[in-house]
Amino acid sequence: MSSPVSSRRSFLQLAGTGLALSGIGLAPASTAPAATSSVVLPTRSAPAGSVLLNFNESPYGPAPAAQAAARDIVAGSGRYLFALAGELRDTFARQEGVDKDRVRLFPGSSEPLNRAAVVWTSPTAGLVVADPTFESLSDLAAARGATVAKVPLRADGGHDVHAMVEAAQRMGAGLLYLCNPNNPTGSITPAADIAWLLAHKPKQTRLLVDEAYLQFSAQPSVIAQVMQRDDLIVLRTFSKLYGMAGLRLGVAAAHPDRLRELASLGDNPLPVTALAAGLASLREPGLVAQRREQNTRIRQATVAWLEARGFRCLPSEANCFMVDVQRDGSAFTKAMAERGVVIGRSWPIWPQVVRVSVGTEAEMAAFRTAFENVVAADR
Repeated sequence: MSSPVSSRRSFLQLAGTGLALSGIGLAPASTAPAATSSVVLPTRSAPAGSVLLNFNESPYGPAPAAQAAARDIVAGSGRYLFALAGELRDTFARQEGVDKDRVRLFPGSSEPLNRAAVVWTSPTAGLVVADPTFESLSDLAAARGATVAKVPLRADGGHDVHAMVEAAQRMGAGLLYLCNPNNPTGSITPAADIAWLLAHKPKQTRLLVDEAYLQFSAQPSVIAQVMQRDDLIVLRTFSKLYGMAGLRLGVAAAHPDRLRELASLGDNPLPVTALAAGLASLREPGLVAQRREQNTRIRQATVAWLEARGFRCLPSEANCFMVDVQRDGSAFTKAMAERGVVIGRSWPIWPQVVRVSVGTEAEMAAFRTAFENVVAADR
C-alpha cells in the first residue's frame, strides 16, 4: 500500500521546510518529478515489534557519551547557550582541517539541501542529479520550475560524471548534486571522478557533494577543497553513523559567500540537546572506526548470503544496499512488512531492486528469515 508520508520526499514535507513554496510555478509535465513506486509504511505506522530496515537509521542510536551529554544539558536549556554552537563548529572545523568561517550548522542535512534548491536552481538554472539518488533536492527544484536532468548511474553504481557534465553544459545548470556514497545504492564515486567533474563542469554550476554516508566508507572526503574553491558545497550529517536522526544536526562546509547565500533564507538556534550530543560524538575516540567496522561486517555478511542464493546486490560502502529481488519491488516490500520486517522501497528506474538498511546482527537474521519466507511463498 502506498503512503504519502513514507519518506522525506513528500511534497507536503517540502512545503513544511519553511522555504516558501507558495506563489511559485509548478514544473512543466516533462520536467516534473516522476511518479514513484509504492513504498512501505512510515516508521510510526509499522506494527509494534517490527524490524525497521527502511530509513537508513542507526540501530544503535547516539553513543553513550552523546546520550549523557544531551540529558545533562536539559536542565540548562532554558537559555539559548549560543556559545555551544560555536564550540561544535570550531571542533568540527579543526578535525576536518578547514577554517571555521567555512562551516555552518543546520538541523540535519535536509535543511541545507532544500535551501540549495531555492538559492541555486530556478526556471533558468537547472539541476543535474544521478538516477537513482536521494530526491528531496530534485523534488523541490522541480516544484519551483527548474528543469531536472536525471543521469543514470554507471553499472558499478558510480555517478556518470561525464554525462552529468554534458547535461549541465546543455541546460546551463545552476547546481549539480552528487551523493557519495550514494543513497539509495551505497555505491561510491571515486575521488578522481569528482576531481574530473570539478575541472570540467560549467563555471556557473555549483557542485553540492552530500557526504551523509561517508563515515561508513574508507573513501576520502572532498571537504578540504572548500578552502580553495568557491563553487563546492559539502554536507555532513550526524543522523547516520552517529545515530542522531531524531536529534537533527548537520553541517555545511563551503566558501563563506556560499554559506551566506544559504543563510539568506533565515536562521534559527539549534536545539542544545543536539549540539551537546554532536560535540560529545566528535570527542568520542574510536567511535567512527568501531561503527564503520560493525556496519561493514554485518552488511557484507548479508550481501554474501543474498548473492549465494542468486540475488544480485550493488556494491555498497554505506549502511544500506540494494538487492534485485527479481519481482515487483513494491509487492516484495509489502510482503516483507507483513512478516514483521520493514525494508525500503524500489525506484522507478529499477522497479525490481529494493533498498535495505543495515541493522544489528539480530535484525539482519530476522531479515534473512523473512526474505526466505517471501521468496518461498512466491514460487
